[in-house]
Amino acid sequence: MKKTSLILAAALALASCAPEGEVLPVQIIPQPNAITVAPGSFDLKGAAISVDDAIDEQSAAAVAAFAAKLSELTATEVQIADKGTVKFVLDPALGPEAYTIKVTPRGVLAKASAFNGFLYAIETLKQMLPVQVYGNSAAPETGWVLPCATISDAPRFAYRGMHLDVARHFFSVEEVKKYLDMMAICKMNRFHWHLTDDQGWRIEIKKYPKLTEFGSIRKQTTIKRGWERGLYDGIPYGEGLYYTQEQAREIVEYAAAKGITVIPEVDLPGHMVAALACYPELGCTGGPYEVWQRWGVSDNLLCAGNEETYVFLENVISELLEIFPSEYFHIGGDECPKNVWAQCPKCQAKIAELGLKDTEDFTKEFYLQSYVTARMEKFLNERGRRLIGWDEILEGDVTPSATIMSWRGTAGGIKAASMGNDAIMTPHTNLYFDYYQSRDVDNEPYGIGGYLPMEKVYAYEPFAPEMDAAARSHILGVQANLWTEYIAEDWHLEYMMLPRAFALSEIQWCQPEVKGWERFLGSLGKAIDRLDIMGYNYAKHVFSLSTQVRTDPETGFPKVTLLTLGGSCIRYTVDGSEPGPDSPAYESPLIIDHSCTVRAIVETDKVESTEWSREFMIHKALGKTVSLNTKPTVAYTFGAPASLVDGIFGIDSYSSGEWSGWVGQPVDLTIDMAGESYSKLGVNCYIYKPDHVFAPVEIKVLASDDNENFTELACESIPVDLPGDPDGKRTYVLSFNQSSAKYLRLQLVTLPALPEWHGAAGSPGFCFIDEVMVD
Repeated sequence: MKKTSLILAAALALASCAPEGEVLPVQIIPQPNAITVAPGSFDLKGAAISVDDAIDEQSAAAVAAFAAKLSELTATEVQIADKGTVKFVLDPALGPEAYTIKVTPRGVLAKASAFNGFLYAIETLKQMLPVQVYGNSAAPETGWVLPCATISDAPRFAYRGMHLDVARHFFSVEEVKKYLDMMAICKMNRFHWHLTDDQGWRIEIKKYPKLTEFGSIRKQTTIKRGWERGLYDGIPYGEGLYYTQEQAREIVEYAAAKGITVIPEVDLPGHMVAALACYPELGCTGGPYEVWQRWGVSDNLLCAGNEETYVFLENVISELLEIFPSEYFHIGGDECPKNVWAQCPKCQAKIAELGLKDTEDFTKEFYLQSYVTARMEKFLNERGRRLIGWDEILEGDVTPSATIMSWRGTAGGIKAASMGNDAIMTPHTNLYFDYYQSRDVDNEPYGIGGYLPMEKVYAYEPFAPEMDAAARSHILGVQANLWTEYIAEDWHLEYMMLPRAFALSEIQWCQPEVKGWERFLGSLGKAIDRLDIMGYNYAKHVFSLSTQVRTDPETGFPKVTLLTLGGSCIRYTVDGSEPGPDSPAYESPLIIDHSCTVRAIVETDKVESTEWSREFMIHKALGKTVSLNTKPTVAYTFGAPASLVDGIFGIDSYSSGEWSGWVGQPVDLTIDMAGESYSKLGVNCYIYKPDHVFAPVEIKVLASDDNENFTELACESIPVDLPGDPDGKRTYVLSFNQSSAKYLRLQLVTLPALPEWHGAAGSPGFCFIDEVMVD
């Protein structure tokens, strides 16, 4: 069947052999992978629905619930009958999550082979109906008609997840259910529930009652990032804020009815301070410990040399396995500093017992964590379960059966897949929903940092170009993570999730050729209406400007595409002046062939329009070949080296995906200038001292005709920033005598050790750059 965008619905109507009539719009998210729209419609009001006798009870119950809802909303009974004009039929030939729908003026035929397939068929039918179908009030005057269409659909990935951290801040059973409701609308099927961490233990364990009696409560909470300055609110948090085992079972049952499997996470052996505060004998030092009151990474771990640690973990996991029937159990394994183990006699004795040794890549303590992971995996496997861990569990040894969740960029998932391990892609660069959605952070709810607009979520492709077919077969799917250090209220949680979850759903569900940003925006308006009728809070940036900045493949110049929901007028300027009613109206993508600042606004009454601006620099190194003599750190490579000479200045966030970062080594790159003459080099750096991001301490420019023997053209030393020096973007420019040497080399010496005044004094500093300008 031809796969097409619904933008072409009118053209399809002309080619259709369906009865004459109006072609009604169809706006479904995630977009079905094959759909043909035809003229005409089917009136669902008062229709009879028949259910194939071969369909299982759970699926039949879902169809009956759909009929009951339609009866309530249309104020006309929609019956379940032996012979109906709306038929739900079992088709064993379809995959377990696949479905087909055919709507004609005479009736509806929906087919699937299993529960999830029928659920997704129902969800698609609902999205084809008026948005009132998501409400709770009768709307008999609404036209309850389905557009005529033929749909054949199945998900791209088997694992389609959302994560929720309830350890840092707790969310009620009712709000978790609301979270699951939205996942169901997006056809997601895995809920990753982060239940424990340093700042609170949120799940009842009957064998260890202290975990919720005391481990759920912290004495106070740091104010934003204020732990670096000793700022705390002085208010105890967490008393009674945990899930009983009955409540957890209630969530599992509720999720299952929506085709969603709940995957619990108990993070180990790090992120365990809340547990250590209750049972200090499980730590390397014996304590005393307190439930952590700040964010970040604690040095305190479970003692891997103490056999009681394994008894504790096995008892905890055993109770949870009785609650959560999921095939997978998540053991975390991330952010686990090993210094306490290096000083612990019990851990060192265990290392000696196991014969663990340092290697070129890792110390023996890393291999001790691998032992902990493997031991937990064996325990899970013996009970018919499988282990998932964050990508840090690749550091050391990892068993072939462990599944890797890649969060520090995509490198962990790529490596795991190449080794034959299954992987789930959840890179912070594109799928961390605690990141800001706007660059105007002063007018945003507080976030952890970063910048992740919806279009960047949508642009993510889980398969890396270097993956072969065998490696791609190990990418199980995609998940977005929502960490809640700075998210304490329901409205804030929903705001960070929505509407980005819709973009996530198309990554997870749609084949690449079906995705399309403009088509997606065209469908998003109705999805937003659903949020309104269901009472969700959401970010309204979607009504403002959506932008894409790319290099135009034909000209090599930057290309700016401006979009907005609902077809509102966009006004822009390219001379740096403020856009207004008399500014040019945007009609087509802008090719930027000179240095300038583009500014744009949307004329809309939906929200107060915020201005978008971006600076561009057209220079002699634009589009030239860049060789990286040293590599950026894997998590912050992003588009380097091409992004370093694309003329596009990065936005005001080093983690936006437009800056590349080096640590522990110099930035060293060579540009092939191809005969150009030049006398000046500028480099954009980003400074954010709280996250260890500093300016370089030295910048050197060199030139060569043979790419072997280089002559220094200029050098500048840069003093180390003081605490009060401003953070943000900073441009360094070095001038020198004119040269036309073919190879131009840039070296930036990164800060070898953070200054004594810094909270992480002695650690190496990061250096981030985004554009190297040559003139």
